Amino acid sequence: MYKRNAQGWSKHLDFMVLDIIVLQLAYIIAYFIRNRDWVYSVHEYRTLGLVLFIADVLVIVLNNSLHDVIKRGYLREAFEHVKHSVLVLAVVLAYFFSSQLGDFYSRLVLGYTFVLYVFVGYGVRVLWKTILRHTSFRRERNNMLVVASLDSAETILTRLLSDKQAGYQIVGLVLVETTNLQSVNGVPVVTDIKNAAQYIAKEWVDSVYVDAPVNDKKVLKLMDACATMAVPTHYHVPYMSRNKVKRFSEKIGGTTVLTTAINYATPVQILIKRVFDVFAGIAGSIIALLIMAIVGPIIKIQSPGPILFKQERIGKNGKHIYIYKIRSMRMDAEELKQQLMKENRVKDGMMFKMDFDPRIIGNKILPDGTKKTGIGEFIRKTSLDEFPQFFNVLMGEMSTVGTRPPTIDEFEKYHFHHRARMAVKPGITGMWQVSGRSEITDFEEVVRLDTEYISNWSLGLDLKILIKTIGVLFSHKGAM
Repeated sequence: MYKRNAQGWSKHLDFMVLDIIVLQLAYIIAYFIRNRDWVYSVHEYRTLGLVLFIADVLVIVLNNSLHDVIKRGYLREAFEHVKHSVLVLAVVLAYFFSSQLGDFYSRLVLGYTFVLYVFVGYGVRVLWKTILRHTSFRRERNNMLVVASLDSAETILTRLLSDKQAGYQIVGLVLVETTNLQSVNGVPVVTDIKNAAQYIAKEWVDSVYVDAPVNDKKVLKLMDACATMAVPTHYHVPYMSRNKVKRFSEKIGGTTVLTTAINYATPVQILIKRVFDVFAGIAGSIIALLIMAIVGPIIKIQSPGPILFKQERIGKNGKHIYIYKIRSMRMDAEELKQQLMKENRVKDGMMFKMDFDPRIIGNKILPDGTKKTGIGEFIRKTSLDEFPQFFNVLMGEMSTVGTRPPTIDEFEKYHFHHRARMAVKPGITGMWQVSGRSEITDFEEVVRLDTEYISNWSLGLDLKILIKTIGVLFSHKGAM
């Protein structure tokens, strides 16, 4: 899923939070200077603190006080901050007039507050802008592939690379024309236009920037392939995909582009989801450690080897990650998998599922044909083996809700439309898991469910899936 840059005041949420903190600190210090006491110990001053908060937020939103805050010079920043401070003060005075409580509050406290707010607030804004200009702290960088014609490649790369606040990293160039050039402006030519789709399908590419003639059939074919793979595309040329995708215009490197993506999330939505993941990751990791302490010794006795199983998987947009599980299979499970492929319930080999898997610790077929299960089957049925993936959630490689991360051999078999399910971070649970899990043996149905999740994603949908997951865990429905 594509993270769309915020619009209006919300794109500078960091400056807004800093402004609120500075104003409140100025208020606390001003009251202490005047009364040598804690300001929020007095009911009326607690109310004034809330009024200051509301006034600050209202002025930022309604006056658009943070417009172009990154681009402002020192003098313009000083002017804009003083204007903002005066407007906040005006709102507070309006509150005094309407509530007729003005005589109760100390004019010195109010005066000290705004003097401190003007000077400290200006200094904090300048300092934060300096930090942002010299670090990539503000944005998560994404790998962007550039597609351009030979005559425009140098110009467009110069513009894209000159944006020091860019949230992207250019990882390669695809030229429309056939050429022997190895690089342009220091950016390597990674493949030709004919093989670009295959390159994107197998490499870590978060988005594609296109600056090429729209009447070129190869370019059009590549754009359709990107839409099929759910890879966000930024068009410097007007192109409308025939696929059902979200479209919006935005600025990249000083150029106006039309972006298409299967769906997008605002920074606020991303923040809420990440905050939840952090708390869930902490709680889940603690539970995982407790589970490992209980079942670990049993696993060691029945199958000598490590308690945790580490496996390389494919994460968001083709990024390679390592996921962790409590080991429920024998140490030679991967070798045995090749011998058991003929019993795979998923006939196209896109996933591997068996009715009774002899690789699972404790699973045996007795001489009389009876199937005996052990600790491995138990922790899989109860999904206890999944809990160490909360370590991945805590590290930001996975999310609580997402799509199942494929193994490398599965990913290598993917067609273009299969890659669409890789447009979000992989999750511990998801649409597929709450819709039957191992009872679903048609991989195309798994892709359909995952694509449906991404297309209709919202925080509310994540909550519904989490609630359904609890029911699935207790019923053990579809577990394997």
